[in-house]
Amino acid sequence: MDAVSHRILVMGVSGCGKSHIGQQLAAALNAKFIDGDDYHPPANVAKMASGTPLDDDDRQGWLETLAELFADHRQQNVSVVIACSGLKYRYRDCLRQGDSALRILYLEGDQTLLRERLETREGHFFKGENMLASQLADLEPPGESEAVTVSIALSPPEIVSRFTSALSATLNHSSRTPSL
Repeated sequence: MDAVSHRILVMGVSGCGKSHIGQQLAAALNAKFIDGDDYHPPANVAKMASGTPLDDDDRQGWLETLAELFADHRQQNVSVVIACSGLKYRYRDCLRQGDSALRILYLEGDQTLLRERLETREGHFFKGENMLASQLADLEPPGESEAVTVSIALSPPEIVSRFTSALSATLNHSSRTPSL
């Protein structure tokens, strides 16, 4: 069986479990995991830690860096899973510049569950209820043609299973499509 290399974005607002699910998905796919938060410049981290939401200008360089990571992994034919909020279509479009075959897992959850998770999270720079409200206001949920959407109310293993099943179905479908 030929090895297939994947580039996958795990997206959603803060508190949805991007890092945790991304790590588990990467392990399931024998892929490298990258937490997009680790690539924020210090000014972005300071802004978020103070409770101030990022704007499009703040995110632009960060998104370009993550797109470069997707491109590097594609060129090396190495699988990678990157956790990144990907809130707006144009952000995801920027990330796809690194790989037009980028697969997306959208972790969807309601505000009450997200708030509960954020209140119990320790040691993270993302602070404040207004930060979550800002992300939810900015969120342009991807449609089913753009991403696989899975509820965060499910267990992490179930989320990973649903996404990998959808990924396999997509790969099986594309392998049956005749070449032109």
